[in-house]
Amino acid sequence: MKCVLLSGGADSSTALALALSRDPQVVAVSIAYNQQHAQAELAAAKAVAQHYGVDHRILDLAAIFADSRSALNAANDLVASQGDYADQEAPNTEVEFRNGVFIAILTSLAMQLGADALYFGAHLDDSGVIYPDCSPDFVAAMDQAVRLGTGGKVRLETPFGQMTKADIVKLGLELGVPYHLTYSCYAGSQPPCGQCGTCIDRRKAFEANGVFETYDQ
Repeated sequence: MKCVLLSGGADSSTALALALSRDPQVVAVSIAYNQQHAQAELAAAKAVAQHYGVDHRILDLAAIFADSRSALNAANDLVASQGDYADQEAPNTEVEFRNGVFIAILTSLAMQLGADALYFGAHLDDSGVIYPDCSPDFVAAMDQAVRLGTGGKVRLETPFGQMTKADIVKLGLELGVPYHLTYSCYAGSQPPCGQCGTCIDRRKAFEANGVFETYDQ
């Protein structure tokens, strides 16, 4: 069995498809952390999980991130940094050690369910390391912690660690990922804002694969 951290975005949805291609038993886990785009993100995650017919669990960790200073915290009156990540000197969208918390919790869940791996969609970024808790050093350290903390029963899988987002989309198209169900926007708007870093990264990745997304206004 595999556990997949599923945000409902392109990367994690591709990770889910890849995990299923390797193991028919998968549990997808989504996290509510009081993110301002929670409604759209979690709806997308639910739709993707239903598409694949997998067990889908949503964990509420809002209390842990209640004091987050990130623009993603719905309690903060902040607009997420806009523009290409390469042009952002100090994006305000980092959520303090978010992925570390998520991985730790999924590790415990994996042990309880008898899963032997966690799938996490961290990947290379054309703009360098944007968030410390997505960096290769972080991933390696967390994998070691997961293995040590579970007595070798669980490992952290980051299959896209040496891939760009465009590479991931290429793989996902080959796997038939239902990208029309996914959502990638920090504003939480419908249609997506098209201006935040994650919207721009998504558009560039799809266009690199000859796919030009349109949204109903």
